[in-house]
Amino acid sequence: MLDIKFIRENADKVKLAAKQKNINLDLDLLLKIDGERNDMMRSIDELRSRRNEIAAMSKNSKPTPEMISEWKKLKDEISFFEAKLQEIDSSFMNLMVKVPTIPSPDTPVASDESGNIEVEKNWDIRKFDFKPKNHIEIAEALDIVDFDRWVKTAWFRGYYLKNEGTLLVMAMMNYAINKMSTKWYQPFIPPTLVKWFALFGSGYFKWVDYDGEEDEIYQVATSDKEVDWTKSKEKKFLIGTAEPSLLAYYSGETLKEEDLPIKMSGYSPCYRSEIWSYGKDTKWLYRVHEFMKIEQVVICKADLEESNKLQDEMLNISKELHKDLWLPYRILQICTGDMSAWKYRAFDIEAWMPGMDRYGETWSASNFVDWQSRRLNIKYIDKNWDRKFAYLLNDTALPSVRPLIAILENYQQADGSVIVPEVLRPYMWGISVIKPKK
Repeated sequence: MLDIKFIRENADKVKLAAKQKNINLDLDLLLKIDGERNDMMRSIDELRSRRNEIAAMSKNSKPTPEMISEWKKLKDEISFFEAKLQEIDSSFMNLMVKVPTIPSPDTPVASDESGNIEVEKNWDIRKFDFKPKNHIEIAEALDIVDFDRWVKTAWFRGYYLKNEGTLLVMAMMNYAINKMSTKWYQPFIPPTLVKWFALFGSGYFKWVDYDGEEDEIYQVATSDKEVDWTKSKEKKFLIGTAEPSLLAYYSGETLKEEDLPIKMSGYSPCYRSEIWSYGKDTKWLYRVHEFMKIEQVVICKADLEESNKLQDEMLNISKELHKDLWLPYRILQICTGDMSAWKYRAFDIEAWMPGMDRYGETWSASNFVDWQSRRLNIKYIDKNWDRKFAYLLNDTALPSVRPLIAILENYQQADGSVIVPEVLRPYMWGISVIKPKK
């Protein structure tokens, strides 16, 4: 969320950012409501001040009938204006959540994903001397994934990992979390069941409240119990990435500048409803409802140059993981029209997937500057003892499913077997080749 003072002083820049990011925002209405909100708060403050004056006078002598009458009138007026302020606050917040972060100067300006720019490509795609299979055919022949029993058990867009498939995915997770530790990212296993504020604060709700028609998040229907065994009114949700849980770890806290940057990596199961992707990649493992992932998160001081350097560092770690796995990849800088409202600067890494005959997104790195920290109230005290909102960044280190697709399709052999990437073999009891069982 942007600072309203910044919005007032940079209305034209905010309007341009909204246009570039395809956001339907009535900024003039927001500023009008902001003015009404400020007027209402001033009126309430004046009424409270007068009420306090009467209370102070009443301490020294018995209040007169006129004072009692005015007190009651002030009480009613304050209650009325407070109720009106709640209504105005609601309208104000519903517009504020639409206000986008102004994109970085180097972000490409374009209306949609066709404007994303390829900034790097590593390795030529493999030329096969046989007709390559897709990952579904490979996985079924190797007997490492079961799709049919998943449908029976849990509906669709899912899978049972089994046999060497389980070992391979867990090897990827273990390798990635260990890699992150060597880069001085503190390892976490964060909660996957979280409160509303963690998802709102990190930007995973489109509006203020959860909207099951818009947000690709699962809400848990079963109510929790409070410590006194009463039914909890707190709504709970399943995370789609470790990012909300890791950021919420420091929510409401004021950090010290000398302790920044804080670098975290989190392993978690991830759950996504994928409500906006029905009909897309439904026969593949590419778009599923649940998977595992190692995530990178950084909290740093409010310095654009430093935050960009840290984002580049995170991106380089993801590149290194691709290189370790010997997966052909390309890096895209995301344009304004394909960028989320709250991002300042963003990159995707896509791995080549021969069976799908295209690149597929496997990693993404985003700089949110202070958009998330304002929602989560994460601040730090700088060297001048000023309190500032921190800058927050995140990047995928390694998800489970899409790199699995890339490994199966790039490492397949003519006899149907799949070679295990060398860096993963120590986590797989030395298995170097997965052979067909069908």
